[in-house]
Amino acid sequence: MEKQNKTAVVSWIIPGMILILVIFIMMFNFSSKSRASATDTISRNLIKSAQDYGDAFLNQLELLSSVADPFRILLEKNAELDETHMADMTAILYSCTDAYRVVCCDVGGEGVDQNGEKVSVGGETYFETISQSDTVSYVYTEEGDGTVVVVQRVSRESGLHYILLYYSMDKFGSLLSQSDYDASAFLALVDGKGNILGVSGAADSAVLAGGNVLDTVHEQNEEVSRTIRSRLDNGSRGSNAVVVGGQGYTLAYVPFGANRWEMILGVGQGYVDRQVGLQWKNTKDMMVYLVIAVFVFICMIVIINIVGKIRNNEKSKELEDKADTDLLTGLTNKLATERKIKDFMSQNPNTQSMLFILDVDNFKKINDTMGHAFGDEVLRSLGQQITAIFRATDIVGRVGGDEFMIFLKGVSDDGAILKEAHKVENFFRNFQAGEYVKYAATASIGVAIYPHEGADFESLYKAADQGLYKAKKRGKNQLAFYRDEWAEPKSGQQTQS
Repeated sequence: MEKQNKTAVVSWIIPGMILILVIFIMMFNFSSKSRASATDTISRNLIKSAQDYGDAFLNQLELLSSVADPFRILLEKNAELDETHMADMTAILYSCTDAYRVVCCDVGGEGVDQNGEKVSVGGETYFETISQSDTVSYVYTEEGDGTVVVVQRVSRESGLHYILLYYSMDKFGSLLSQSDYDASAFLALVDGKGNILGVSGAADSAVLAGGNVLDTVHEQNEEVSRTIRSRLDNGSRGSNAVVVGGQGYTLAYVPFGANRWEMILGVGQGYVDRQVGLQWKNTKDMMVYLVIAVFVFICMIVIINIVGKIRNNEKSKELEDKADTDLLTGLTNKLATERKIKDFMSQNPNTQSMLFILDVDNFKKINDTMGHAFGDEVLRSLGQQITAIFRATDIVGRVGGDEFMIFLKGVSDDGAILKEAHKVENFFRNFQAGEYVKYAATASIGVAIYPHEGADFESLYKAADQGLYKAKKRGKNQLAFYRDEWAEPKSGQQTQS
């Protein structure tokens, strides 16, 4: 019996020891992988942070350019362009932007600034760069403590002119003022050769001491320097640990998005190690709790699985809704709109319904004269307002750039058809878009009746599209049925104005 007991104990001990050994090996491997994963997470966070800072500064430059764009259009359309006109434009631009200087000049660099004073920038190095390229939008100059010149080209029959907005790199210097990084962190904007154009944060960092980040890194980190230079040349992003002046840093670098400039975020290696340690510590604690939970709360696995499935189903539904939604207007997109209409048709083959197709009139002109942002606001406002006049069960979707589709379910009789048509017409008599500048947009509308003019989606769509063609042919800002007799009130019915 004792021998049997010993055999039984051994038979349990050996598998138990093997199990414990396997668990320890798995924990060790998991620990190593978790640390590597934590390091990779911190690296990706730094890269994303560098990208966000770069986007923020580029947005500042693009905002200057966008503000100057209407002035460029005015100068191009203005028959006369003398010093008075240029002085007025530069003065207005100066008051509307953060540029510390605004110049309007001809192709030779002769022009006026915001004070109405004559200036000549033709001999400046940065102007030579501008005049030698038809595409460069931003040029760096060492004027002041560093300046980015934002360029707008004015094409006139009399010759090329330039609007130049001078933006101080002091704005760049404030980007890291509220970051969570320690005092050793810095942000550097560099050109394609690594020359420093602007710095935010620890300007006295050893990495920045030589004025060229790549050359400084190369002195003590040749292999890493070659890797960084190769990636920057290829327009890639990444991060690498380096040692400069006896101090360790992690450098995260991303393309700036203009002029082959690069954004480099440098963070002290001590900060990075602390962040990795925090993430790794959490992982180790989680492993301990996990081992305990496996033996004590085995039933929780079932609950977690059930909850996980419920959450996955909710997530899947949320993703499906997002996939069906037009991001600009919040309406259903083209594929979702067509699918929902087809589903209704298949389930209600004899239920009289209406399909509207509408195009915003002169939408290209809205974009060209008032800007794409205002055009987007027109579409967004249209989507929000037109949805409110229909039932929740009706289908309203954006199916093209400025094309919308409305499917009204269960329109019971001919009188209701006329009523709904007038409702859409009246909507565009009062529709306005824009928060500050009110714009009364109109639309051309085509209507087809289901199932009389199409028992399937394709046929019905073609019929409504024919109605839209009629409306446009009649001068736009109109509603037209595929068959005109629908627009005529039947005996005993009155139209609604």
